[in-house]
Amino acid sequence: MSRRPRRNHSPAFKAKVALAAIKGEKTLAELAHDYDPHPNQITTWRTQLLEGAAGVFGSEKASDEPAVDVKTLHAKIGELTLANDFWKARSARQVCCRAQSDDRPLA
Repeated sequence: MSRRPRRNHSPAFKAKVALAAIKGEKTLAELAHDYDPHPNQITTWRTQLLEGAAGVFGSEKASDEPAVDVKTLHAKIGELTLANDFWKARSARQVCCRAQSDDRPLA
């Protein structure tokens, strides 16, 4: 028995199925038979539609995060780049770590 390949449904298809589930004219089993996703998936889409429906009519500020300060981010990137370059240059100068840790002379 071969497995069915994973399907990616379009947002329009999800909205159509979720609206049909909200209407309540058919049961979840009937909708699953008509549209072919699992009843649990239909329930998930319906819940997502109901939770996100308020955003259609008005967009309240969802996040109270401050605006990103680009100058601060650029400064941090420059600082990290300098540190990265320093460590790269330092590791390139170490020729032989084994000779420094052993008491044997290099031959």
